[in-house]
Parts: sequence; structure tokens; C-alpha cells
Amino acid sequence: MSRNYTTQMDAARQGIITREMEIVAAKEKMAAEDLRALVADGKVAICANKNHKALNPEGVGSMLRTKINVNLGVSRDCKDYDLEMQKVMSAVDLGAESIMDLSSHGNTQPFRRKLVAECPGMIGTVPIYDSVIHYQRDLAELTAQDFLDVIRLHAEDGVDFVTLHCGITRDTVRQIRNQSRKMNIVSRGGSLVFAWMSMTGEENPFYEYFDEILDICAEYDVTISLGDACRPGCLADATDNCQIDELSRLGELVERAWKRNVQVMVEGPGHVPLNQIAANMEIQKTLCHGAPFYVLGPLVTDIAPGYDHITAAIGGAVAAMHGAAFLCYVTPAEHLALPNLDDVRQGIIASKIAAHAADIAKGLPGAREQDDKMAAARRVLDWEAQFACALDAETAQRIRQSRMPEDGHSETCSMCGKFCAVRSMNKALDHEYIDIL
Repeated sequence: MSRNYTTQMDAARQGIITREMEIVAAKEKMAAEDLRALVADGKVAICANKNHKALNPEGVGSMLRTKINVNLGVSRDCKDYDLEMQKVMSAVDLGAESIMDLSSHGNTQPFRRKLVAECPGMIGTVPIYDSVIHYQRDLAELTAQDFLDVIRLHAEDGVDFVTLHCGITRDTVRQIRNQSRKMNIVSRGGSLVFAWMSMTGEENPFYEYFDEILDICAEYDVTISLGDACRPGCLADATDNCQIDELSRLGELVERAWKRNVQVMVEGPGHVPLNQIAANMEIQKTLCHGAPFYVLGPLVTDIAPGYDHITAAIGGAVAAMHGAAFLCYVTPAEHLALPNLDDVRQGIIASKIAAHAADIAKGLPGAREQDDKMAAARRVLDWEAQFACALDAETAQRIRQSRMPEDGHSETCSMCGKFCAVRSMNKALDHEYIDIL
């Protein structure tokens, strides 16, 4: 069926409620017309490439449920595409709304096309990673046109959003060289753009040819995720001039994209002390005109390798409570290795907890419904009902079954046994004798 609009934003501005908007509105328990208005204003992005036929659409915006992204993909040291596909399906089963393919080795297109063909979640990529692989030429040998052609290739393949590090310019290069940042640039894509600019002497092609990129994205309805090349990679660099200058430039690009009906998200930090997170969210809302904010963490301490899914979940909950719309998961392997299946699982659950906690704090309709069901199940010691309410029922069941209480008080758990407060209260309120020994 032909479309009389280019992008979801174009449709919304024409007053058209698309199929994708109807699906998202139902999920969010809101009127489709209210959602359409938010998409028209750029406050919500529905990342939905017209070629991604398997997509189960989701909306990204601070007034909606907080969404989770999972980063996957092969590297030179870990090349098993079948394992990556297992991670994809596990992530979807655990409730991740988005998958980003960050592959940096091998024949990436078949895997990307398989993702689009089979994965119902949003698919994101970082085209600059794929440029070197696609052309099999080193970075300095690539041209601006090469980068644009790879963006088009990804759009044709059906990816729903692309991360482009458009905000780093020659001024940023001078700034980085002349200041004393502890961690310089830690964004992989940002560092590649910086390296290309340093070697060629040219301006950032993603900034210089932004209008051409908008043409591609409008044609396929690809959302641009404006990458934060200068995100802080340690607490000492948080909220510095380099980060804020780039964010201001991204705000200008947001307006340019919206004028062309191209949907935009803005990526954010990074490593940020807990007491600076709320301010970072407010700065982004102001400089980027309320465009959906997509954050990595933020990680609230630098000293927890092996546990960075926890440091990120702490920061992510606070960030989402104050306006972040999209959390990029972090696994225990962050800073250490490519995550395995168990790392992926732990990262997703930690991020889901953070997102859910923030949605409750924001007072979203129905956000606390499952929690109230859990409380009701715990009050009557209904273990099966508790597992049905759990974010990760499999782990909860495994822990309980591995340490069951004795038969005489099997309705309790092995922590309290007959000292269980719930058991004692239920018996007392029912006027029963309460045996403890």
C-alpha cells in the first residue's frame, strides 16, 4: 500500500495517524491523537524504517514508558554471528525494545539483514563502524561520499535508526588538543571521526553533508540518533565545556532535521556523578528542544568494572526519572570484554529495573500495576503469582527452589521460616495460634 507521507513526523504534521502510531498509543495507554501531536512536535520518535516489515513499533519519549536498547555485534576477537543472534532473541524475550548492531568485523550485511527480517525490536547501527569493513579500506582512505553511501546502504537494509556523530567539528578537534580532559574522547564512533578529520584535514562529513543525510533518512524514514562524540568517559570530565559545546551544536541539528520532517534522538552521557544527572537532563531538554534523550547509563562511579550494569542502572533510573527516554543497557563486561549471553541477560534486567523504577516515579498510567499485584501475592504467600509478576521469573524460581524451607513451614522462605512476618500476621489476623519453634 502506498504512503502519502515520508516519515512518521511528516504524517503526524499532516494530521495522519499511522498504523505505527495506533500500535504505540495502545501500548502507552494514551489517545492516538495525543501521540500524533507529540510525534509532530518531535517530542516522541517512532523509529520505523519503511523496509523493516517485522517491526513491532515502539515510541521513544520522556512522557512514554522508558525504553531499553541492547548493544550487540561481532568483533575481530569474537566472531560468532550465531551466538549474536541468540543474544538478540534472548534480549527480545527479556523485553528489550531495541537492538543496536555494533559489529566491527566480517561480512556485516547478512547479519544486519537477518536482524531486520526477524527481529521485532527497533534496529540501530553506527554506519561509520561499517564503512571500513564494507570498503575494506583503512580510515584515511575513505571519502565523505563513502560514508554517505554506507548510511544509504543501512537505510535500504531497513535499520530504524542510525547513530551519527555529527556534532564534532574542527573546533572540537582544536578544543580536545588544547585542553586537559582525563579521558579525551571515549566514543568509538567519535574517535573514528576525530581520527579521520585529523588525518585528512577535512571537516566532519556527517556535519558538513548533514542535508544530504537528511535526504536519505527522509526517503526511508530512518531516525537520526545524534551521537555524543564528546560524552564524558570518567567522572572528572562530566559536564565540561567540550560536552556542552557539542550538545549545543546537536540542538541546532535537531531543528534542521525537524524542518525536513526527519525524526531525531539525542545521545547523552556517559560517566556522570549522581548529583549532576538531573542538571544534565535539564540542559539537554533546553539545548535540544525536548528531543528524546538516549543515554548510556549514566555510570555514577568509575571503579566498578565487573559491576557496571549496577552503576549504570543507578544512573539510568535517575536520568529517566528526570527526562531521559531511552536507556542503553550496560553489562558486567563493560570496559572489559564483549558480553556473553549471561552478561547480556544481567545487563537487560538491570536496565529494565532502572526503567521501571523511573516510570513509577514519573507516575505513568499503569506503571505500578505489576508492583501492586506482587504485593497482593506476597501478602498471601502465593509463590507462583509472585513469579508471574517478576521481571526475571526464571532466576527467582531458581533461587527459591535451591533453598526451600522445611515441610512444616514450606509456605515461607528459608530466610525466616516460622519467623516470617507475613505468616505471623496472617495467622494473627485469622485468630490462629502462631507457632514459632
